[in-house]
Amino acid sequence: MSVRLHKLINRPEDLVDEMLEGFCAAYSDIVRCGGDRLLLRARAKAPGKVGLVMGGGSGHEPAMLGWVGEGLLDVNVVGELFAAPGPEQMLAGIRAADNGGGVLICVSHHAGDRLNAELALDLCEAEGLDNVDMVLLYDDISSAPKGREPERRGTAGLFFVWKLLGAFCEGDAALASAKALAEKVRDNTRSLAVSLSSCASPISGEVMFEMADGEMEIGMGLHGEMGMGRRKALSADATVDLMLPPLLEDLTYQAGDEVLVLLNNSGSLTLMELFILYRRAAAKLAEAGISVYRSWIGPYATTQEMAGFALSLCRVDAQMKALWDAPANGAYMKQSLGGLD
Repeated sequence: MSVRLHKLINRPEDLVDEMLEGFCAAYSDIVRCGGDRLLLRARAKAPGKVGLVMGGGSGHEPAMLGWVGEGLLDVNVVGELFAAPGPEQMLAGIRAADNGGGVLICVSHHAGDRLNAELALDLCEAEGLDNVDMVLLYDDISSAPKGREPERRGTAGLFFVWKLLGAFCEGDAALASAKALAEKVRDNTRSLAVSLSSCASPISGEVMFEMADGEMEIGMGLHGEMGMGRRKALSADATVDLMLPPLLEDLTYQAGDEVLVLLNNSGSLTLMELFILYRRAAAKLAEAGISVYRSWIGPYATTQEMAGFALSLCRVDAQMKALWDAPANGAYMKQSLGGLD
């Protein structure tokens, strides 16, 4: 049976703009709103540094809004609900991020995001903006098998790229070096999600897909894309025990590795549940001889009120650990990462 959920919005056509207005009012020391639905740093980078642009659909907050700020991204190009921003809008974001050191477009691998970013690059070429490049980001092991990683979609684990790349580009990195670093982090990151219930469109109120009570789906994407199939819902420990082995096997993590861990709330899980899940994940990683360098637990890439979580691992070396510990000043990240004065 179809269900409708009430959302606390005003006119549906104003949803994105009013969200941006509220976000910029709440974090005016970190971000500001530009035209073309651009979210910009409150203070631009120094001239000559690589600018970082992310574009994506609304509905996954705090991603991508929360990753704009010092030590993070320069511009977030905000699309409609679950829809990628168009090429002209992306071009405006590229112009806004251009500090004279080149611009890197960070593209979460979904068909619309990739197509519009590629079209934006064509527009840059036509305008004579030649120091612009894009990097395709993906992490979800359920969306394509091992050996076909470039076919995978981007999910919560891209969090690691945004943080590490943002820190890297506060320095004197060249555009090619920034892209190489993004690819290095991407290639050391793996994610797998589980969903227990659907979410509702804030525009229509309609539930986006149906799930029976007592079911779970392993590998569902941020927009409800199919994963590895549905099964009877398991306990917290059994769920982690089901998810962690394929993650560790996909990249062949080994004893002695150090990892960053993200336990991302898809929208409506409680902190109680998340900490119980993390307890099991940390114990199983320790059993495998894998050390957790830093962990993040909370709602960082959501799909409205979907019940579920993603478990993401990023294998790190000395360079990546230093970048992770570098200061950053983004909404939802300031306290945990120390912030910038």
